[in-house]
Amino acid sequence: MKQLLSIAFITLFITTIHFQSLAQGCVAVRTTGNMSMLHPTTNGDENGTWQLSAASRYFRSFRHFSGAVENKQRLVDGSNVINHQASLDIALTRIINDRWSYMVDMPILSNARSSLYEHGLVNGIYVKKERHTTHSFGIGDMRFAAYRWLLDPKKSAKGNIQAGLGIKLPTGDDNFKDYWYNVGPNGTKELRTVDQSIQLGDGGTGFTTEVNAYYNFKHNFGMYGNFYYLLNPREQNGVRTYRETLAPSLANEAICSVPDQYMFRAGFNYSFTQVKGLSIAAGAKLEGIPVHDIIGGSGDFRRPGYIWSIEPIATYQVKKVSFFLSLPFAVVRNRTQSVTDMENSLKFNKHVQGDAAFANYVVNAGFSLKFK
Repeated sequence: MKQLLSIAFITLFITTIHFQSLAQGCVAVRTTGNMSMLHPTTNGDENGTWQLSAASRYFRSFRHFSGAVENKQRLVDGSNVINHQASLDIALTRIINDRWSYMVDMPILSNARSSLYEHGLVNGIYVKKERHTTHSFGIGDMRFAAYRWLLDPKKSAKGNIQAGLGIKLPTGDDNFKDYWYNVGPNGTKELRTVDQSIQLGDGGTGFTTEVNAYYNFKHNFGMYGNFYYLLNPREQNGVRTYRETLAPSLANEAICSVPDQYMFRAGFNYSFTQVKGLSIAAGAKLEGIPVHDIIGGSGDFRRPGYIWSIEPIATYQVKKVSFFLSLPFAVVRNRTQSVTDMENSLKFNKHVQGDAAFANYVVNAGFSLKFK
């Protein structure tokens, strides 16, 4: 039984200790921190303990897609947008008993966005064609969540389902500014809001719902599944995008939207009997921004889209410390048509669909420590 519980804990750490749906390029799926899916204990020896987790993430997005079709010409002519985005999520979890736990997460974000069109394009005409970089750094949107195992851990050692509810607070700056070049009078620079994809927050108070599950077929082989959805009732945050200065057709994208976001993942895990504490997992992961929010309006500016990835993961546990590394590789990238795209399609009597830059892969690494 102890071996089974150990394997289950490793499985759950692999699959959930690092859920950071950080922006996959221009589709601004923001970091929401670590989910608290720890294995329930049956003997109560972990009741009242704490877990401290630190999870980092980095990617470089540079390939543009409109729908699921890549615009390779953007790479050829050098007009592609390049985002470098890194984050560190620090999460503290309190294990109350074998069923209940709660968690608080604080993300620290560092972003850089290199582009051509933001620095000199006025009403569709380049005043001066130069590539420049904007930056953002600071604390992102914090999240608080509570979790409960739905099945009695004493009777369901091979598998269980966990439900979680939380609140996301607008602690991250949604109006971070840096200099845009060649946009002012006589081609001067101006301090303007950085692009939505590298903002530190979305400006909305949101509510999160989660369902996490696992099942072990054997003592060292099992499967996992996680579902997460963030509801953002606020329609827009009042932050100017300056997109209306790029072209007259973008007038209805002058203000930032506050979108929902979602994540789903599922896969299988295997723990090595020859190397104590070493486990691997592989599965599929879907994350994205929907076109329409479940609650509230969906207008103004957003880049909706989704990413399907194949996600290999490795975890190594030494006593009360666990380390992990995961490398999700994107296999499908789709920048879907937004509400404003649909409005412009009707207005101009032609199909309008914006594009977005995506990464090829993401590097995730972190550790977790339990203590009294």
